[in-house]
Order: sequence, then C-alpha cells, then structure tokens
Amino acid sequence: MDANIVSTDRLTKRYGEHIAVDQVSLSVRRGEVYGFLGPNGAGKTTTLRMLLGLVKPSGGSALVHGMVPGSPDSLRRTGSLVEGPGFFPYLSGLENLRVIAQYRGLGRGEAEEALERVELASRGKDRFRTYSLGMKQRLGVAAALMGRPDLLVLDEPTNGLDPAGMASMRRLIQDLSEDGQTVLLSSHLLAEVQQFCHRVGVVVGGRLAYEGTVSDLRGARMLKVHAEPIEKAVQVLTGTATGEVELTDDEDGRTVLAADADGIDVPTLVRGLVASDIDVHSVSVSERSLEDVFLTMTEAEK
Repeated sequence: MDANIVSTDRLTKRYGEHIAVDQVSLSVRRGEVYGFLGPNGAGKTTTLRMLLGLVKPSGGSALVHGMVPGSPDSLRRTGSLVEGPGFFPYLSGLENLRVIAQYRGLGRGEAEEALERVELASRGKDRFRTYSLGMKQRLGVAAALMGRPDLLVLDEPTNGLDPAGMASMRRLIQDLSEDGQTVLLSSHLLAEVQQFCHRVGVVVGGRLAYEGTVSDLRGARMLKVHAEPIEKAVQVLTGTATGEVELTDDEDGRTVLAADADGIDVPTLVRGLVASDIDVHSVSVSERSLEDVFLTMTEAEK
C-alpha cells in the first residue's frame, strides 16, 4: 500500500491568464493531520477542489487513494467540507444527515453517531436555518464523518467556532488521526495548526513554498544570554554550544549572545558563567511561532 493517501505532481489550474495553482507537488501520508496553509487567494481551496474532482486541472496530475480525483471509489472513501456546508434549511440537522446517509447507502445510525462526534446531538432536532455559523460548520463536519472515510478534506473547519468549539474540533481531529483516519485541512488559525498538525504545506501565490514538519519550519530554538563582560561570556558559551555563538541585539537594544539551544543544559551554563566571575543579567530560550514564520514567508512574496 502506498504510504501517501494524496499526492500531486506539478498540479496546475489556470483561469484565463490567471494562474490560481502553479505546479504544486505535495504529499499527504496515511494517518497524519496535514495542514494546508496560505493567505487568502493563494490557491488552497482551488487545490482542494481539484483533489475532490470538483475542478479540472489545467496541467499536472493528482492521485487520491491511488485513483483519479473524483472517481466513484475515491469519493466513497473521502469525506469533505469545502467552502461551507449546504443543507436543506427547512429540515433539522438530524434529518439533513439522514438524507445524506440514505443517498450514500449508510445506516440510519450513522447520522446520530456523527452528531454525537461533533457535540451537536442536543440540537439535532432543530431546523438547520436556526443554526449559528459555528453550528452549521459542525454539521458540515458531521456529514463528512459519516461512513468513516479514510480521508477527510476540510476547508477551514473551525470557521465560525468560538474558543470552546475550536478546542472541541481540535480534539475531534486528533481523535480521528489516532483512529487511523487521515485529515487534510486548510486553516488560517496558525496557532491551532501548530498544536495538532504533523506536517504542513505552505502555498504562496499559487506555488508550494514549503512542505514538511511544523518543527522544521519553525527552526531551531534560540538561547539568548545577556552577560558581562561579554568577551568572557562568549568563551564560556562557545565551549558549551554545539553551533556558532553570535552577537545580536535584543528587543531593548542590548547586545546579547545567541546560539542554538539544542544540547545546552541551561543550569549548567549559568553555573559556569557565574564560576567564571561573569555577571548574568538574563537567560532566555525562544522559538519562532508558526505565525511568525508564515508572515515572514508571505511578506517576502509581496
């Protein structure tokens, strides 16, 4: 069995002179949560629609479950929520799910189970038109869950959810991954993505700018030391750090030492500095957030 449940090779979509998706080659591994990131208009939704067979590519190719996107067998094994859910407004949430279950040849119990999983069972008998935006979004995720598909494609699944709803959705996505299901999701909530995605793909201007783990994208943790005399501190830190020691300015304009924090035991370092008669004013370990990296990448493209 192929390790990748989704793969694309130079996938491209043009609308006249405009290139919405430009030779994107990505891979989503089985059982992982893959975050598909990018600013508005970067080509995320168009890419997801091509993977579902809703949009025909202008060039390149894609495979979903080893099959052409949009084929009956591929769709049967894929649940999706793209560009907002569409339901009958005069039916209840439960009735809407039962209609979908019947269309897919699923048992009636699938609808109730899906409502439970998205914590909407208490409102299942209310008409869809009375639902808030967050409730409509959760019902859309419930519809995607029915039949236990191997792959879930979710476009902004936390859209409209309050903080409690986002936490609940995060737990659900983590549970799905632990159960062996694969989740491919787009999101603009980078703090959320940072918490539960195994790997991410960042698309900027239609092109894939990065694909890999969140930790690799964020880079190494940095140790910063403000100590005097700085020349002696450089010698002590150089003997401890595995990489180069640099001089830089901190947020207050003070000259500090900076080095890769990996492999450095901070308490041992501080004791060594003090033993060398060095005044230690501050020691901190920091790492860039996913949002910081994302903003840097997107600003570079402007």
